[in-house]
Amino acid sequence: MNLSFELSVEVSERYDFNKKSLDKINENPWVKNQWPLVYFIQNEGKRVAYVGESTNFSNRIKNHLANPKKANAFNQISIIGSDKFNKSATLDIESKLIQYISSEGTYELHNGNHGLINHNYYQQDLYKNLFKDIWGKLIENKIVSKSLEEIENTELFKYSPYKSLNEDQYNSVLEIIEALTKKKSSKIFIKGSAGTGKTILATYLIKLLGSDISDTNMDDFSDNEIQEINLLRAYKIKYPKAEIGFVVAMSSLRKTLQNVFRKIPELKSSMIISPSDTFRKKYDLLIIDEAHRLRQYKNIGWMGVFKKNNQKLGLDNTGTELDWIIANSTNQIFFYDSAQSVKPSDIPSSHFDKLLNEPNTIEIELKSQMRSNGGNDYITFVDDLLNIKRENKSFYTPEKYDIVVFDSMKDMYEQLSIKEEKYGLCRLVAGYSWPWLSDPKKKTDQDLNAIDIAIDGVELQWNKTDKDWINSEDSFRQVGCIHTTQGYDLNYTGVIFGEEISFNKSTRVIEIDKAKYFDKNGKRGLDNIEELKAYIINIYKTIMFRGIKGVYIYACDKDLREYFKEHISSYKSESKLRTLPFIDVKPFVNAVPIFDIYAAAGGFSELQIQTEYENYDWVELPINISARKDYFVCQIIGESMNKKIENGSWCLFKKDPGGSREGKIVLVEHYNIQDADFGSGLTIKSYHSVKSISEESWSHKSITLKPLSFDSTFEDIVLDGNEISELKVIGEFVTILDI
Repeated sequence: MNLSFELSVEVSERYDFNKKSLDKINENPWVKNQWPLVYFIQNEGKRVAYVGESTNFSNRIKNHLANPKKANAFNQISIIGSDKFNKSATLDIESKLIQYISSEGTYELHNGNHGLINHNYYQQDLYKNLFKDIWGKLIENKIVSKSLEEIENTELFKYSPYKSLNEDQYNSVLEIIEALTKKKSSKIFIKGSAGTGKTILATYLIKLLGSDISDTNMDDFSDNEIQEINLLRAYKIKYPKAEIGFVVAMSSLRKTLQNVFRKIPELKSSMIISPSDTFRKKYDLLIIDEAHRLRQYKNIGWMGVFKKNNQKLGLDNTGTELDWIIANSTNQIFFYDSAQSVKPSDIPSSHFDKLLNEPNTIEIELKSQMRSNGGNDYITFVDDLLNIKRENKSFYTPEKYDIVVFDSMKDMYEQLSIKEEKYGLCRLVAGYSWPWLSDPKKKTDQDLNAIDIAIDGVELQWNKTDKDWINSEDSFRQVGCIHTTQGYDLNYTGVIFGEEISFNKSTRVIEIDKAKYFDKNGKRGLDNIEELKAYIINIYKTIMFRGIKGVYIYACDKDLREYFKEHISSYKSESKLRTLPFIDVKPFVNAVPIFDIYAAAGGFSELQIQTEYENYDWVELPINISARKDYFVCQIIGESMNKKIENGSWCLFKKDPGGSREGKIVLVEHYNIQDADFGSGLTIKSYHSVKSISEESWSHKSITLKPLSFDSTFEDIVLDGNEISELKVIGEFVTILDI
């Protein structure tokens, strides 16, 4: 039986949002026939909005207009309808619109976040493109402006308290509020592995508990929503003016969440606090994200402040941030995963176990994987892989997750850059196997241009900031660490296993070289190498869990790489180009050579000698392009020319013919070039020159090599004076080979 059907959707004109417009609104076909529909109320001038759904819209709009807050706040309403809508579909679309509009930035959304749950319903897959159509029509009607993809990569979307919860999370919300209002316990532990949505649940809770529900109309609410609101009312009776704080131990994530809370109605950036900030006041409730990263008095750089905080509570040096939180609040909700403890300064799990064993402590476990498209199977696979527990030697090949091992760092960087162009939020992350030479906080011998990491000719620097590095400028061209990525979502992660970790083929165990591990506070006082190994394994597991769509892996140790390749597919360069076996090659007749971009400068001099021909790959050109003696092919990696040449494109060049190059795209070499895409010495840019002309001769006054990029951070390269004579034009761009 064919279950497919055509889905279309209509977004109405903007009606005035007042009682005079009711007759006109009631003539809308979806309202008149009492279809399930979705609606959008707005005030463009005040930049505020509200999203809802209803099966009896005539009554619903009367209720809205009778509410002074809504009647005064909004002045227009649009109705979204379809003859294929049903109650489940409109609930799903309402939920998605709340998520995306709240993060899009045009409007401040006045919705509460109660009842936001992923709705599974009959033929849901057939509706999957309907929301895209709705969003497209909202853009056409100039209600919103950003694409869905743009929104999905924002920090506001990823940590929004308006994110729909899965059933696992939603049931946890009901259990948590019930525990806060009806049960004796003051401690609630939410346990879950990486990617189970602990931070999302935490932001949902803090928004929910602070919501104004005094005028909530529950006419169309589901049983779960009614239960949620009733529990929330009971909570507000018990704590009418609750002081709530959201404790985030990691400074990078704390900065990000402060930025998010600053943009959400009823939330404030001041709600996001450090463990030390808990001394400011007495809290009714503290919600602790990434509780496994709370610290003890060990291997930290601010031991004086730590000691003073302990003394405030009459504690000696055995006091911890966990003690501060319990002392400074009536209730606590801990989001916890012992497998993500990555440093000796992290509080040992035994401290949390003691609290968990108290008779009134409530423990809730999140099991559904929310981040990784690989699901729970991927989490189990990584754990087994890094703990040498995987007995099944077959390749791990998940259908919806991209996991690849690379033999070349250069290949991994190139492929990751292609994913960055397509999806955004793709980052390199590594273990602490290199000193931070370019550290901007260094007080002596500071060198901001120092290269921190050099692998296979790829030169990289560590993250330039430890505050919200993921979203910082040029972060793709840098390498993050566990402290700048833990708690964040990426689309793709390029994980570099450094020189401190290796695989022993004889014993088949992973080994650690403490001398090559450069996190001083991460190893000080650790004499047991197995204890250090456990932390390092946790680091690599945690950063391998960052990617939503996939993970690319490079290991400096060849044996570790080979071990990974026993279980994970390795990268094989794929090209649409048709390379010919050399026996079939007629050089420059039926094929032209492929050059590595870095070898192109000297390539033609070698090719004057026919004995060098077989040292190159040769490619057949499309039928409409004839091979010529001066043609060669290169792959272009980078974003500096992406208006004309997409990252990863194979391009045909011809050896520089001389003559005018004005406005042409050229591959050039110069000792003074520092190119963000190609490194030192080489670049591909649009050529422009200013000439000095006299009656008898002319000369170049300056030459400018211009990027043609959608990214405005790429700058012109300007050569003048003696620099001009050193410029070597290697080739002139002919075309992209779209084969």
